[in-house]
Amino acid sequence: MFGWLKPDPVKKLRKAYDQKLEQAMHAQRNGDMRLFADLTAESEELWQKIEQLQQQHAANQ
Repeated sequence: MFGWLKPDPVKKLRKAYDQKLEQAMHAQRNGDMRLFADLTAESEELWQKIEQLQQQHAANQ
């Protein structure tokens, strides 16, 4: 009944994912390839978590 009051974990992870990608883009533009690689790896981990949550959500419906 009050499911709409619960925060959406996928939305929160997507926001963090977008921020990591933006930080990675700025690092790449500044020539810091090590930081770019680290941020890209972190964003890929976030994307995997997003996909897992979406699959769990789809399985529960």
